Amino acid sequence: MTDAPVRYLQRDQPPGVPPLELTGERTLPDVPEENYWYQRHLVVYRWIARRIAGLRVVDMACGEGYGSDVLAAAGAAAVVGVDANPEAHEHARLRYVRPNLRFARDLVETFSEQCDAVVFLQTIEHVRNPDEVLEHFKALVGPHGVVFVTTPNVLTLAPEGAEKSGNPWHVKEYRPEEFRALCTAHFSSVELHGLFHAGKLRLHQLAIEHAGWDAVHARLRITKPFYDRFTPAISARDFALREEGERDLAGALDFLAVLRP
Repeated sequence: MTDAPVRYLQRDQPPGVPPLELTGERTLPDVPEENYWYQRHLVVYRWIARRIAGLRVVDMACGEGYGSDVLAAAGAAAVVGVDANPEAHEHARLRYVRPNLRFARDLVETFSEQCDAVVFLQTIEHVRNPDEVLEHFKALVGPHGVVFVTTPNVLTLAPEGAEKSGNPWHVKEYRPEEFRALCTAHFSSVELHGLFHAGKLRLHQLAIEHAGWDAVHARLRITKPFYDRFTPAISARDFALREEGERDLAGALDFLAVLRP
């Protein structure tokens, strides 16, 4: 007899809002075990939010909706969160309510509302037609708009030497030069940033690399108790965005591209 797989559902949702289950396809808030990934994405949404005040923004593949809410709360003129998944769309529609925020159930390839900015985070690695998607976004924002795209760095996500991680939802994972080439094929202005560990995550990374912490906690049999406390305590302050040139992007966790036609 085998143990049933562990299911993770969002906790403490408002009345009438159905919790989503963690599947690995999208990042969710309100799941303590997922907090590392949630905070890793949230810090980028907050960075973008400081740059879109007064703009009409489309948050493509918005998933649970938390990022669209961050953008709307920061003073965007209007935000549309677009996602094709019916459960995610219904959850987002009920969970995040603001006068300047709405959600549309559609594909990123076919949603066609004109805007000033497109946000497309941690999703281009999921699509089979990235060139078509970027051309579509360029058409939506027009000659004076901006597109924000992030994707994980295969060099830090996958095992050393591997072409791809084990994530079954990912079609293509990018090296720095591959991601830059994809972006420059479609946009005349490409500004690249890298996301890195900071704060306690940087100390944790150094402990693993130089003090063998991953072996130590296993020998002490404290792995689960340690991470049960450590992971929920991670915050957006434990990540930092650095411009290309300030840090070698080969060591980045994720890439952020700021694209202009």
